[in-house]
Amino acid sequence: MSFVVANGLTHWFGRELVLEGVDLVVDTGEHMAVLGDNGAGKTTLLRVLATALRPTAGRLQIAGLDAFREKRRLRHHVGYLAHAPGLYPALSAVENLEFFCDLQEVSRTRVEEALDIVAMTSVARRRADQLSRGMQQRLAIARAILHEPRLLVLDEPDASLGEDAAELLTRVMQGKTVIMATHDRALANRLCQRTLELRHGRSHGTATRLHVVT
Repeated sequence: MSFVVANGLTHWFGRELVLEGVDLVVDTGEHMAVLGDNGAGKTTLLRVLATALRPTAGRLQIAGLDAFREKRRLRHHVGYLAHAPGLYPALSAVENLEFFCDLQEVSRTRVEEALDIVAMTSVARRRADQLSRGMQQRLAIARAILHEPRLLVLDEPDASLGEDAAELLTRVMQGKTVIMATHDRALANRLCQRTLELRHGRSHGTATRLHVVT
């Protein structure tokens, strides 16, 4: 069953066309990688798919709902990891997650579970600005999964994670529908069933099924 259906997604920033007629279908529980060079439109596409940006034209359905007209109903279905960690530097890892739990009306019991998934329990009381860039990325991922979303939209989630990126992301992505952008084609091959190539804001052919490494 299709969980994400996009038709003709197009977006202009001023006079610059950054997405042009992108179509995609992602089935429930499927993992798709979005590939392309810098400036190909990956981040813009992911922001649209996460409902963080309304496109200039096109349609998007998530879980059978119109992603723009029914955005509030989708709030608990979508988890989004952007380029920037988006953390509060003066708060500890735990305090950051507790804040977002309160914001999203999620039980604070989820904090310990999320920290365990991203292997951060040992530094849970450390301030965000005292964490390494890799640990900040882990904390941002934990925030994205706090509310147990059905869809994860991840913009370069492997950034700064190091050699255990695949292992960590496998835990995070388990049981979820995932759309992720990455420059690492080997990682995409390991984690995703299909890949969509973007070039100059256009999808290059239909999404391609990958050989999945087991």
